[in-house]
Amino acid sequence: MAEQTLNVPQLIVFVILAVLAIRWFMAKPSNVTRPSTTRTVRVNPSQIDQIAQMFPQMNRRDIAWDLQRNGGNVAATTEKVLSGRTLDPAPESFNPPPQRSNPTSRTATPTPKPAQTDLITRYNLASKLSAAPESSTSDSQTKQKTWSQDRNERQANLQRRREEMILAARRKMEEKDRAKTAGAAVS
Repeated sequence: MAEQTLNVPQLIVFVILAVLAIRWFMAKPSNVTRPSTTRTVRVNPSQIDQIAQMFPQMNRRDIAWDLQRNGGNVAATTEKVLSGRTLDPAPESFNPPPQRSNPTSRTATPTPKPAQTDLITRYNLASKLSAAPESSTSDSQTKQKTWSQDRNERQANLQRRREEMILAARRKMEEKDRAKTAGAAVS
């Protein structure tokens, strides 16, 4: 019977495999400790502001702590709050990023919005507002029943229907206002 012996090439392959296996096992714990290195991630104050605006009841310090722990992922922090879980309180040693210099002035004095125009002025319907509604509705009922193959005609029909709906809503609103003023005058 032949006796098994180790020769030099087999010994070299064994040593190489052993070194690779040891490196692989030693590298695993460093992957586990990698989340601790994410604690050095700098959280942007705008991310904290964004979450604080969505959830004003949350503590800014806890928001910053959670953002720093999850690598600045706003979606993960938002999902955590929306799912009903509470954010972990920040430890005493945690120093959150400084708050923006004027976050309250931005929210306290909103930028003025342009004046809202009503639909009558937006679609230039002031001249049609005083026109008799009966004449336009009889024409619209005959034209609404057919769907034209011409794109321009369809667009004109839809625009006319939109104008009629706006004018009808305006008339109903005016009737309600008249009824309220009449009811208030009677009382």
